[in-house]
Amino acid sequence: MRLFRWICFHTHFLYRDQCERALAQAQDRGWVDDPRTWIAMRRLVTLIDHADYYLERTRSDAWMQRYLRVEGTWRTPGSPAVLCTFHWGAGMWALRHAHEHGLHAHMMVAPPRGAHFDGRTVSRLYAQERTASIARALGRPTLDVSASLRPALRAFQQDEQVIAVVDVPADQVAVSQPIELLGMTARVPRALFRLAVEQALPVSLLLTGIRFDDGQRTLQIRDIGVYTDVDTLVRDVFTELEAAILKSPHSWHFWSESERFFRA
Repeated sequence: MRLFRWICFHTHFLYRDQCERALAQAQDRGWVDDPRTWIAMRRLVTLIDHADYYLERTRSDAWMQRYLRVEGTWRTPGSPAVLCTFHWGAGMWALRHAHEHGLHAHMMVAPPRGAHFDGRTVSRLYAQERTASIARALGRPTLDVSASLRPALRAFQQDEQVIAVVDVPADQVAVSQPIELLGMTARVPRALFRLAVEQALPVSLLLTGIRFDDGQRTLQIRDIGVYTDVDTLVRDVFTELEAAILKSPHSWHFWSESERFFRA
């Protein structure tokens, strides 16, 4: 636990630079009216996201029931589904809540390796710890997003669910989908959406946020059903992300990666 606290403490200072990059990118794209307020709120979102990682490890389900406000219901346990979410707000409690309600969900994650972590030991350790915490919260192993979709397909065949954070840059995948987001063009990975259509899998959207006036965490669960067209599915999913960013621009964690996400 002492090592865990040390990693969390030092990671907070490392992520200050990420917040500064996020501010610069959002300003360049016209999404900052008041830089001082924007960066303060962005740092607060990041701090709460890190704090929730610690709280999830040290607090009970009773704490979650007290401080998490939920809208919507999970799909019936024992049925396969694709659960889409975004790098927005603070999402750790959604995983615990899903497990508490009987879902057997695997989350697709990027493994903490590669040149991105060269010379960044603390960042790598923190990423490893967060990946492990996802598996603990869900009670199921994570799936490597950089590998094939065969493990995800096996999960569906076993009537389990797959959670995917879908607003990621597509520069490391073979097939991507163009989208319009915030008046700009971006590309996102297409494979999981295609699999959902081909397998006639129901899709749900998860949006986890922060109620800033009192600190309550929020979770919105919305079932959008089974799709027969990949383009329509992608459009509907990212319409949800656009609405979330319009509501709280500083809550989107990937402003700092927007050069990879949006096309020039």
